[in-house]
Amino acid sequence: MSTTIKAGDFTGLAEDYAKNRPDYAPSVLTALLSLTGKATADIDFADVGAGTGIWTRMVWQTGVKSVQAVEPNDDMRRAGSNGVNEALGFATIQWHAGSAEHTTLADHSVDMLSMASSFHWADFDKATAEFHRVLRPGGRFVALWNPRLIETNPMLIDIENYLNTLRPDIKRVSSGRSGITETLTEQLWASPHFDDVVYLEGRHTIAMSKERYMGAWRSVNDLQAQLGPEKFSQFLAYVEDKIAPLAHIDATYLTRAWSARAKG
Repeated sequence: MSTTIKAGDFTGLAEDYAKNRPDYAPSVLTALLSLTGKATADIDFADVGAGTGIWTRMVWQTGVKSVQAVEPNDDMRRAGSNGVNEALGFATIQWHAGSAEHTTLADHSVDMLSMASSFHWADFDKATAEFHRVLRPGGRFVALWNPRLIETNPMLIDIENYLNTLRPDIKRVSSGRSGITETLTEQLWASPHFDDVVYLEGRHTIAMSKERYMGAWRSVNDLQAQLGPEKFSQFLAYVEDKIAPLAHIDATYLTRAWSARAKG
């Protein structure tokens, strides 16, 4: 039986999120690490709002010095730390219960702190003050998202348009191409805590199985919260019908990243 999903609450979505959500463009990750001015092996890294650790593990695999993951939702944190994390051998990632506004991390303890597909849920002023406390002087805060680049595939455009027929006033708060991303450059430049704001983007394509593609949709919180159980089920049925003839779905993702330097 379908249940109502609350905006920002990923309880019950962790399994689909961990198994099916896409990763981020590797080239953008390489560029973000270089902005720290340190050798990768010397970087202490923290990922806040880490979810199940998709981005966290990508950074870990580069060989950084240390990795800490902060996640407020129990289900998501459990999936990251006890499930996928151990199964893939990422036991050295330290997981913490915390939020963007209260990370529980030590003062001036990391060189790079990120929020991947999650900064839109944070209180900007409280979170940036907290990140400045945790970052070393000159360290980098990174906010990034990986929205689908539907313009590359007409079928994906049809699917997106169907959402608008179900609810014409729908707002994609976590799409990475709307909401906070429209003003984030200006907001970071205006912050008393950061300067040297850099914007980066890159794209990569994933050949998704039909199961993974549907699972990725099932993990999207903002759609379920706005559509409600009945209309969301209707949407999933529409997507299943559209992709039924395909062997796989070529989904292109646009990684959009903002990096800002912590003032000394």
